[in-house]
Amino acid sequence: MAATRASEQRNVLTDGSRLMIEAMARAGADTFIGYPITPANLLYLYGMRRFPVSIAAPDEITTLQWMSGFAATGHVPVTATSFPGFALMVESVNMAYMMELPMVIVQAQRLGPSTGTATGGAMGDLLLLRGVISGGYPLLTLCPSSLEDCWELSALAVRTAVYLRTPVVLLTSKEMVMTHQDLNVNTLSAVGRVKRSLYSSEAPFEPYLPQENLVPEFLPVGDERHQVRITASTHDSRGIIQGVSRAGLENTLRLPKKLEKNVADFTRYELDEEDGAENLIVSYDVAAMAAREAVACLRRQKTGASLLVVKTLFPTPAAYLDVVGRYGRVFVVEENAQGQLAQILFGGDERKGLHLINAIGRMITPEEIVEKVSSHG
Repeated sequence: MAATRASEQRNVLTDGSRLMIEAMARAGADTFIGYPITPANLLYLYGMRRFPVSIAAPDEITTLQWMSGFAATGHVPVTATSFPGFALMVESVNMAYMMELPMVIVQAQRLGPSTGTATGGAMGDLLLLRGVISGGYPLLTLCPSSLEDCWELSALAVRTAVYLRTPVVLLTSKEMVMTHQDLNVNTLSAVGRVKRSLYSSEAPFEPYLPQENLVPEFLPVGDERHQVRITASTHDSRGIIQGVSRAGLENTLRLPKKLEKNVADFTRYELDEEDGAENLIVSYDVAAMAAREAVACLRRQKTGASLLVVKTLFPTPAAYLDVVGRYGRVFVVEENAQGQLAQILFGGDERKGLHLINAIGRMITPEEIVEKVSSHG
């Protein structure tokens, strides 16, 4: 899909779903397992056609169990769902997290609570993902805010899942994955296949023995030379169940530490700062499109404005706090009623100069953002 010379125009109408699936396949994901659900329909359609192995599961619980089995045998599986399906996957997501199995879960948000409105867009699952792992440990979560992001972050999700031995969530929304947009595909970067290394020593294999980057080496179950243990119960480096022993707890505490230690490798954000601006607009996902237009409009009106588009959500990079701390007025734009990103960045307390721009059941317009910023200028 991607060409070598960006200077040559090759424009197509495409959607985020197609770009995500293609990028993940090129990056080395080889298995798609899914159960159809709106608004992840196109992801399911493309995934079933594109991957070497594709299986229609009878439900979402089975989907994650089968994905875990494929990951344990050396495959890199992908699925796509929305909140009702993800809710059924939660126990198995925790299982894969504890077993340290690489996989990618595309979570296409829609209007909730519960089944809500399947065809209504929303950005309401951020706090869900922050707390989905029992114990409060971070689940690595990336969020595209453009078609280019759908391509680049999807490839990054596969690479990170493999290199860090962890499930990765691609958080997205109905409009991002289903709306056709114009794109010059020659601007897309080349995606290389992930180079996966396996344990090669003759010494007994310890499936959870951390290396310098705190990530254990990998061998698939069924290896002919070594016994491979995997378990979702509290265990030591050998995969032996330990309960609340020191070895078991140290291994459990390593799980968030390996993400924190390697956070620079998967931190992505867009920062467009204007000299002297006192206003910072912060957004993510599809609302970032309106935020970009609003910033351009404010600058034409000579109203200083900078832009921060968050793409790595969890673990939340400290760089975001450094940026927002430089501004007296911060406007957080997101399509939910609670201001979920604002809660993550600032906590539940009111902060002087913090303004929320929210909507549910509809997209936020650039004009709304401009009006809000201008009224506080």
